[in-house]
Amino acid sequence: MAESTAILDLEPPARQLTTLLSGVTDDQLSARTPCEEYTVGDLLDHLMGLTVAFRDAATKTSRPMSGGPPKASVAHLDADWRSRLPAQLDALVAAWRDPGAWEGTTEVGGVTLPGAVAGQFGMNELVIHGWDLARATGQPFECDPRSTEAIFALLSQSADADRGEGPFGPVVDVPPDAPLLDRAIGLSGRDPSWTSRAVA
Repeated sequence: MAESTAILDLEPPARQLTTLLSGVTDDQLSARTPCEEYTVGDLLDHLMGLTVAFRDAATKTSRPMSGGPPKASVAHLDADWRSRLPAQLDALVAAWRDPGAWEGTTEVGGVTLPGAVAGQFGMNELVIHGWDLARATGQPFECDPRSTEAIFALLSQSADADRGEGPFGPVVDVPPDAPLLDRAIGLSGRDPSWTSRAVA
């Protein structure tokens, strides 16, 4: 692991996401989210899969995969997601607390990458999709400063400034004096001012 790469604590964004899960009602599963391809139910199914994938990345556990990760859909959402997803988030956090998770290379979704980078992307998934879920369900969202700084650095490095493209789609322009989280949200291809009411 490069000396310049710090081990990140995924517990704060995971805890925030667990709090948000408790506020999701069954009638919100069909609601739209800032991630245009997902409803709330689709997003929860995506979180079910990514928490396992990034836990396995931390433990360097390889699972056979054909045709890439399955498309997330509320139709596939585990009926026990309310209990299973918080448990999977806890397991994810515990796995990334092992310094060995940040060393060497690993695999996520069929892609091989440095363990430290996988950990950064794992944190990014928790923060950005936590924000998605909060906005879609009308709940408050908080992100601790360390996590905000980490995902902003990752997204800034991954964005193609000349083409206006981020790792997850076209970058949304956000004023340079906006809060750092808003700027990170913009780099993720989302509008920081998105609300569920705007698309109702």
